[in-house]
This record gives sequence, C-alpha cells and structure tokens, in this order.
Amino acid sequence: MTTSTFANYPYPLTDRERLNLSKTIDHTQLNSIPEMWSVLAAKCGDVVALSSPHAKVPVSYTYSELNTEIQLFATGLQALGVQPRTGVAIFADNSPRWLVVDQGTMLAGAFNAVRGAQAETQELLSILENSGATALIVEDLKLLKRLSGDIPRRQIDLVILLSDESGSELDTPLKVVNFTEVVELGKNHPFTPTALTKSDLATLIYTSGTSGNPKGVMLSHGNLLHQVNTCGAVIPGHLGLRVLSILPSWHCYERSCEYYLLSQGCTQTYTNIRYFKQDLQEYRPECMVAVPRLWESIYEGIQKQFKEQSPGKQKLVNTLLDLSQKYVLARRLVNGLSLECLEPSVSQRLKAQIEMVTLAPIHAIADKLVYAKIRSATGGSIDKIISGGGSLAKHLDLFFEIVGIDILVGYGLTETAPITNVRRSWRNMRLSSGQPLPGTEIQIVDLETRQPLPTGQKGLILIRGPQVMSGYYRDPEATAKAIDSQGWFNSGDLGMVTAQNDLVITGRAKDTIVLSNGENIEPQPIEDACIRSQYISQIVLVGQDQKSLGALIVPDLEALKQANLSVDLTDPQTLNLFRDELSREVKNRPGYRSDDRITTFKLLTEPFSIENGLLTQTLKIRRPVVMDRYHGMINEMFQ
Repeated sequence: MTTSTFANYPYPLTDRERLNLSKTIDHTQLNSIPEMWSVLAAKCGDVVALSSPHAKVPVSYTYSELNTEIQLFATGLQALGVQPRTGVAIFADNSPRWLVVDQGTMLAGAFNAVRGAQAETQELLSILENSGATALIVEDLKLLKRLSGDIPRRQIDLVILLSDESGSELDTPLKVVNFTEVVELGKNHPFTPTALTKSDLATLIYTSGTSGNPKGVMLSHGNLLHQVNTCGAVIPGHLGLRVLSILPSWHCYERSCEYYLLSQGCTQTYTNIRYFKQDLQEYRPECMVAVPRLWESIYEGIQKQFKEQSPGKQKLVNTLLDLSQKYVLARRLVNGLSLECLEPSVSQRLKAQIEMVTLAPIHAIADKLVYAKIRSATGGSIDKIISGGGSLAKHLDLFFEIVGIDILVGYGLTETAPITNVRRSWRNMRLSSGQPLPGTEIQIVDLETRQPLPTGQKGLILIRGPQVMSGYYRDPEATAKAIDSQGWFNSGDLGMVTAQNDLVITGRAKDTIVLSNGENIEPQPIEDACIRSQYISQIVLVGQDQKSLGALIVPDLEALKQANLSVDLTDPQTLNLFRDELSREVKNRPGYRSDDRITTFKLLTEPFSIENGLLTQTLKIRRPVVMDRYHGMINEMFQ
C-alpha cells in the first residue's frame, strides 16, 4: 500500500504522516500477514522480538528464531493434515508461543478462531461449533480436560497443547500432541506454500451478540495489513523499540497493534497485572498499548501516594496541579486543541496566551519537583501510550497531559480490525478519538434518515475503508444489517467530527456497554435475568467506560408492599434487598462472568413509559433517551 493509494479518500496524507511512513519498514507489497516474518528475519535477525519473563518456562525469540519457529509450526500443522482455508481454533493466553501458533496457522494456509483460555466453557464450545474448526490449539491440559467431554468429535480431529504436557493420560479418541512435538514434526517434513490473497480470511474474532451468542467477525489478511501499513503514519516504529504488552493477544486491538509494532522490529515483553509496576521499572518501555482501566489504576496509585504525604506536601502538590491545569487548558486553547472552544475569539486566544506565558515557569517548577517523579515511576522512557477499548475519562486525559505523559486515544471496533481513528502526537485533541487512519472514511449521518450531516452535528458514525470486515461468519443477515451496499459499516456509535476531522464520540446508538477494561457487555441478557426478581419492574444497565456495571431500576412497589417491605427507596433495608436481588439473579444467569456484576444502582420513582418518551410504541426501552434523561444520576453512581 503506497501513499498514492489514499489519493481517492477524503483525507489526504499530511506531510507529517508521509514523513512518518517513510521511516517505517515497508510491507505494502505483501498479500498476507505471515509473509512479513521472513522480511523481518532478514532485516532484524538478531533483535529480540518477544520475551516472556514471567512464564513458567521463560521464552525469548529473536526475529530469526521467531521466523524459523513459525515456519516449523506451520509445516508441522501441514504434516498433521491441516488443510488450506480450513479453521483452527486457538484458546490460549499471552505468550510468545501464542504468536507462533497464530502466525503458523496462517502460514499453513488456514484461518484461526481465537479466544482466551479463561473464557466460559459454553462460549468456547459455541466458537468451536460456529467456526467449523477441524483442529484445536489449547493453553494446557487443564483447559482440554474442561472442554474434551463436549468437543464435537465429528468436527475436531486434532488437538495441540500449547504447553509441553502430554495428552496420553487423557481418555479421549482425539489425537493430542503438544507444541514441541508439532515443531519437531515440522523439521522432518517439507513445507508447502499456500498462495494467499488479501481477500482470504485470516482470523475470526468473536464479539458478543445481543442474544448472548457470539458473532464471528471475519477479518481478512487485507484488513490486518491495512493496520500494519498505516499505523506508522501516527507512530513510526524502529528496531528495538521497547514495548510492554499487558492486554490479551487474541483481542483485536492488542493484536493489530502487536502486528504493527513487530512489523517494525520492536522488542515486546509480556507482563501481567502482578508484575506490571515492577516491569515498568525493569524494562523501561518506550511504547504501550492498553485500555482506560490501566491508566485509571496508575492514576489511583499516584493519588494514593499523594494522600500518604504530609498535609503540607499534599497542599503544595494540589496547588501545583491546580496551576498546571490552568496552564494546560490555556495551552490547548492557544494551540487550537480545546474541544470546548473550537473557534476561540481573538480576545479569548489573547487571554489564554497571557495565562499560558504567566504560568509556564510555575508549571516547569512543578514538572521538576513532582511530574518528573511520576514519569520515572513508569520507567521514565515512555514516549507514546496508545489507549483504546473505550473513552478515556476527562480527568485522566487532563492529569496525564499535566504530568507530561502523551496518551493517544484511538477508536475502532473488532469489525474494523479495529483502528479507524487515533490522535496524533502533533494534534492531540483531548476528549476526542483523533483523526482517521490513512484510507479510512468517516461519515456522520442522521440516526433516522441516514442522510449525511454537516461538520459539528451529532449523529450515527459510519465507517468505510480497507480495514472493514468481510462480514459475520455464517451470518449473512447480521452482515447485511451492519454493512450497506456502498460498503459503509454501521458502528452503532454516536458522534461528530470537527473541521479538522477529529472524531468525538458522544454516545451509543446500540446497546453494547464497553467497560474501562475493554470488556464488551451486552446488557439485554443480564437485564432479562434481573427482571426475574419480583421486586424489579424495569431495569437499564449502564457503565460505559466505567470499571463495572451499574443499573437504573424501577422497583415494583406493589411487590414490596405485599411482602411487607418498606417502599421508602432511601431505606437502607430496601437498598440492601435490591443489592441482594441483583447479585443473586446475575450470578444465576448461564454464562455468568465477573464483569457481569452490577456494583452500583439507583432506584427511580417514575416508570419508563411511552408518555414520558422512555419507551417506544412497541414498548422497548429507548436507551439513548434514558441515558440522556438520567445522565446526572448515572454520573453520581460512579463517583
């Protein structure tokens, strides 16, 4: 993909983007993702590509070793009978071997269907059935034992353990081998190349459906290569760039970012929550990819340290933060990066400039006394942080800007491979999701008429570009609803674009709630479970970009009266009753996950009705209207 490819798109490459792309390793002539490993082996052979210091058996691969291992695993798969363009399911968590099997399946000509090893058994079995996979790769023997009794034997005829355990003790008719055995098999058989094209299916990544059944997003090699070939316009990588990885590798956001960063010869170290703070200091990452919850936890840790200081130091730090906040907000306006004031008047700009100049020396002192220590706690080398999987809270965006840590928030969906927009370091418009990646079109349309809206007006976000999925696997009806005849994908999100094409997310037209840890929650099945309680008349789940779910509840007052319970909605006993009801019903729901927990709620005195505009004529709850009507109450829930 060359820069001329983007000539027909509405947002031509800027000089800065063109310069950044000129610094990257070129993969534009490739037709499939796994082709890049031989290119990288030639260019970055002795550079460490992957490292997992906290694994049971720590593993490290240079680019030469990684390329060899991928080729051997692919050859081993072929020797075991895996055919081109058939499915291989991968249920495993982060490790260098994960990438080997991911890329090995693709190099063998197959596509894969991926999910983490910790997912519910029924969800994994549903993915197996839908994907039609003929081979299964699992984390270890423990997971295989959990699945083996229900694996559809007519479909799966090969199981590979990512660990080096033996499957001989397992009483199963399935052929079970381990990772090392597959690699060894590859050493003794010839490799048969498969001529893959950009339109060939590379992977299925499953997203939650409104019925609770996951849908398989079909991402082609072309979809993924778009990310590899365009992310460099935003962040040019370089040989040995230190990257710390904490998100699940099977997650679309982490996966595409990994593909891009590795395509540029980075050195990626896998970490986890337990070792994260320690690894920040030890490996001093220059780049990180994570979800808002991680930045929130870092912020909370810093705030905790502040509160442990003496009252005098706390007062000094708070004063410096207040003055730095004024400096930063003034700087935004002067630089044309204030979303609250996109078109400042001459007097507003002049006032901000005076304030910025006046406060600059104080901000510099604060940086030396306080903020430099905060940056040091993150390793002291972070140049760029990419945040996705949900919006970054306003106070977090502001705090990290004050302390000098550059967070580039992006936007996208699994269906768009996933990145469509991301802030640029030279145009970091806080509270926005940034400008489109090269080759990506964003259109804002009226929610009802689907007619395009002018700049600055809020509406439904449509997306078109090379990263948009082929469709939902074996679900043409859902595909037709998601992608129109002109190739526009309905994001289900509401937003607007600025005159400089910064995308601003303002709400959701669809039901899915994305928590700050990146987990997607479909509210309907959980609401259906809660409504089983005799005391709950109506309920709407909330929690977009929060740590956990909350709920707006219309109680059944008659049921409370009949049970001789207080109808005072502020009574502690009544509140405890609803807390217990929510906990019981959610936990009793099939497929319960810890992220399904409702940790906070508010009781409403007014039912949702057609008359007050909160129900449709067909008695469906109008979620966007509910969110708008009770936004103050929702905000209070999560304070």
